[in-house]
Amino acid sequence: MGTTFTKSMARNIFYGGSVFFFLLFIALTVDTTKALPKRDNSQNITAEVERGKKVWETNNCIGCHTLLGEGAYFAPELGNVYKRRGGDEGGAEFIKEWIKMQPLNIPGRRKMPQFHLTDQELDDLVAFLKYASEINTEKWPPNIEG
Repeated sequence: MGTTFTKSMARNIFYGGSVFFFLLFIALTVDTTKALPKRDNSQNITAEVERGKKVWETNNCIGCHTLLGEGAYFAPELGNVYKRRGGDEGGAEFIKEWIKMQPLNIPGRRKMPQFHLTDQELDDLVAFLKYASEINTEKWPPNIEG
């Protein structure tokens, strides 16, 4: 090949690539805006879920736990704890009893503090964790134990 790479060739490649990737960006944006409403879970937000999120935030649960991969890694992932502990067949009762009996005095085990939550706060927190377990996370976490 005896041709040389000229400025006009470089300019054409630059502009052509820029247009291609701009159009690709627009196409992916349109696809995302069409796909997200199908994954929306906001119709399941109740007053109980809102209060449960407030309990989650005021007690800084995310300071130790992760929720859908966000937070600290000191304690277990709680994004799927409702399903992991039985779902509608006992998951709520398990979570409430687990929180009530903390801290466990097992040597060498990390200890969760006792928050002295009321029954209403426990119900609200469980409703929030149930809501979190129903979010379409595209199979995250990759295994049931988080």
